[in-house]
Amino acid sequence: MPREATAEPLLELVGVGRRIDGSQILDNISWSVFAGQHWIVLGANGSGKTTMARIASLRLHPTAGVVRVLGTELGRADIRPVLGQIGYAAAALAEQLRPGLSASDVVMTAKYGALETWWHDYDDQDAEQALASLDRVEAAHLATQSFGSLSSGERQRVLIARALMTDPALLILDEPTAGLDLRGREEFVNTLDRLAAEPNPAPMVLITHHVDEIPSSFTHVLLIADGQIRESGPLDEVLTAENLSATFGIPLGIERRHNRWRAWTDAN
Repeated sequence: MPREATAEPLLELVGVGRRIDGSQILDNISWSVFAGQHWIVLGANGSGKTTMARIASLRLHPTAGVVRVLGTELGRADIRPVLGQIGYAAAALAEQLRPGLSASDVVMTAKYGALETWWHDYDDQDAEQALASLDRVEAAHLATQSFGSLSSGERQRVLIARALMTDPALLILDEPTAGLDLRGREEFVNTLDRLAAEPNPAPMVLITHHVDEIPSSFTHVLLIADGQIRESGPLDEVLTAENLSATFGIPLGIERRHNRWRAWTDAN
């Protein structure tokens, strides 16, 4: 079903802050994601990326500011209908899933945001949707295999399929390549490019700290350091050596070759 075009942002953070045990994790974050955009959120470990991803996916409340997702403001309305429209995947989720679950069952649990299928009732249509979601990431052949028997790369594809289970209007992926080898990472990047090439794709937000994981189809970047946005905007304009160096706190060079990015320490 085609997604309804809208001039309003699908995701909007206005002056968002988050304090934990007296420490300022996020400070005055303002950011909007519109239909047709695919964003990279890039920053060092501890920069606040995961906290921002959890707030943007309505899994965590800010201590300041306004969060609107798909027209619903966090804290002002029932967010339960919206949660099913946000596809969310994170490397940490793999550790919470029972290894004996089949890949298909892992995907189906997304319907209710659960970790086990026995918590809710599912029907044949749900099973078909799970298989279709696995097929979208070229993992249908894994459907009957236990999640614990899969390689790290295969698990990440299953988690992306899980995020796609509800045909979301927004897809947020929080460092999903953690622990992947080169082959697994490249398969993951190719998967995102295939999803972006689908008709009327949902906007994607990929949280990472590696520029070489940026898919060629992504359009925008947000650079975050010490809980604050350093720069944000179109990828080709914002991802410069100067901005990247300021974000990571070391001199860096960067280049784009064959539609992929590469960065290196530039001590000279």
